[in-house]
Amino acid sequence: MKPKIGIIGGSGLYSMPGFEASEERVITTPWGAPSDNYVVGRLAGREVAFLARHARGHRFSPSEVNFRANIWGFKEMGVERIFSLSAVGSLKEEHKPLDFVLPDQFVDRTRGRISTFFGDGLVAHISFAHPVCPDLAKRAHAAARSAGVHAKLGGTYLCMEGPAFSTLAESNLYRSWGMDVIGMTNLTEAKLAREAEMCYVTIAMVTDYDCWHPDHDAVTVSDIVSNLAKNAENACKLIAAAVRDMPEKRFCKCGTALAHALITDRKAIPEATRKKLELLVGKYL
Repeated sequence: MKPKIGIIGGSGLYSMPGFEASEERVITTPWGAPSDNYVVGRLAGREVAFLARHARGHRFSPSEVNFRANIWGFKEMGVERIFSLSAVGSLKEEHKPLDFVLPDQFVDRTRGRISTFFGDGLVAHISFAHPVCPDLAKRAHAAARSAGVHAKLGGTYLCMEGPAFSTLAESNLYRSWGMDVIGMTNLTEAKLAREAEMCYVTIAMVTDYDCWHPDHDAVTVSDIVSNLAKNAENACKLIAAAVRDMPEKRFCKCGTALAHALITDRKAIPEATRKKLELLVGKYL
């Protein structure tokens, strides 16, 4: 079974109703072990691979997630499209708890995360002006409508380090910048997915109003978990509809993201690095 669609489950999503699992795959990557085993099976008649971002049982904080291994494992299996489900806080009144947002932009407020496969003698600069696959985002939005799920297409996801939630001053600062939602994981995934030439879209599930809202003095884990459970059902409906209606062929530019990104003289690339990144760059070298 060679799945072309990958699903990353965020906080509270460690499995999916309707997903007929057939096997677990243990993948060893040049970057170490992924968060968990990949569960491969069928959803809405299509072969898909599922990964729990924080591992089953939620054992990894956002700063501890091995993002490179997670994305590499999908690439190694042949995945071309990734749906990433993520719990987020809302920074605008219009994005209510239990709403979904499909952001098309990110702002990075993480510190020290490694968000590239490149280095060690091979330099690549991907285009990242539009960090989300527009085709996949539109399809996710259409799937939300067909599944009766309220989802806004577009918006900016501010990616913070965590694991603590924002201070009130930070929350108000991000609101002054015009940010829509705040989370701790998806920008890193988006960068790596682009380098791996995979389509990527974030399905941001609003659980709370962060701490800026006058009726929402502080963010608590219990409140978030309660809303996560309610969001999970809608998330599964959206994903199933999107998978069901997904065409086999891609029509975007994600699959050639590295075509003009490799800047290092080919003769100067160390052989060890060439071998390590063969999965990504072999067709260009």
